[in-house]
Formats: sequence, structure tokens, C-alpha cells
Amino acid sequence: MTLTRMARNAVLLAALAGSVTACGFHLRGSGGSYTLPFKSMYVGLPESSPLAIDLKRNIRVNGNTVIVGDPKAADGIIDVITDPEKTRTKTILSLNSAGRVGEYLLSYNIVFRVRDNSGAELLGPTQITLTRPITFNETQLLAKEQEEALLYRDMQTDLVQQMMRRMAAIKIGAPAPASATPGPGSALLMPGTSEPTPAATVPPASVPAKQ
Repeated sequence: MTLTRMARNAVLLAALAGSVTACGFHLRGSGGSYTLPFKSMYVGLPESSPLAIDLKRNIRVNGNTVIVGDPKAADGIIDVITDPEKTRTKTILSLNSAGRVGEYLLSYNIVFRVRDNSGAELLGPTQITLTRPITFNETQLLAKEQEEALLYRDMQTDLVQQMMRRMAAIKIGAPAPASATPGPGSALLMPGTSEPTPAATVPPASVPAKQ
């Protein structure tokens, strides 16, 4: 490879890295490793659900927990009360000087619980809400659609890690923890953070999220 071609490739890589950083998008990675207190688990989501696939993969690689297809054969059962794939939202976050949308807020929310095969709750209904802002540019519709899909994928990865952390903290035989179900104005996880921060007030206007 000639020096000229090497220099050209270096410039292109630098430009690509700069564009990703400029849009504020950063993948979080796989997170930590969690040992679950169950020999077998059942996940109450459709087999084809991207969240179910990601969650099952994480359960299998952490400890010796086996995924089973029959809840009666599981030590731990994950009941998904609110499926984030069906309830995710996209709301207007800000308008530009021309009165057009300048930024959206993507939201990914789940409510789940964990119980044993006798029906006893081991983890009460727990809500996790994740949000990511995304700028809008009508001249870059395809690029923004791709960025939106990546942000939802990032939130799914983050969501699975938070679910794993909560399930790893379950003590078999102990009373189920109190439900954690935030309401309006509750703490949300914002980009680049792993701890909740006060949620910003979001205008009520909304548009349907792409599935």
C-alpha cells in the first residue's frame, strides 16, 4: 500500500470517528458479569423477540443457569408485564428557530417481575426506563433512521444488563423487594451515565416510533 493511500485511509477513519462522536452516540458494551441464583429460568417473551434473544444469551453465559421452555420446570420465571418492543416511544424534545423538530427523545421501558414455579414473587414488579436524545435533520433521513435503530439497540443492551443486575441480587427465600415503578418526573437513565438522574420535562407532542 502506498503512503498516499495510507494517508487517505487515515483521514477517512478520523472523519468517521468524528462523525460518530459528534452525534453523541456511544455504545455501552456488554457491561459486567452476574451470577444468578437459579439453576433454570423461563423468559416470558416470544422466542423471536430481540430482547428475549439477548436476555437468554446473557443468562446462559453468566453462571450455570439453563433456559427452559416450560415455566413449570423453571426455578425462576421472568414475567414481562410491559414489553419495551411494543411500548417504546419517540417524542419531540426540542424545536429549531424555524419551528421544526430539532431533536427527539427515544424512550425504552420495561416492567417485569421474577417468581418461582409456585407463583411466589422473588422480585416484585420493577420498572426500568431508558432514554436517548437524537437530533433530527430532514436532509439526512436514512442516516438518522440508522442512528435511531442503533440507539434502540444500545438501550436494549443496557436494559438487559440492568435486568441481570437486579436478578443477581435476588435472595432465594427472602421477601420480594418493594416494587420500583417510577411515575411521571421520575429518575431516568440518560446517555453516558449508569446511574439515574432527574428526568427532564418533555413536551407532550409525540410521533409513533418505528418498529
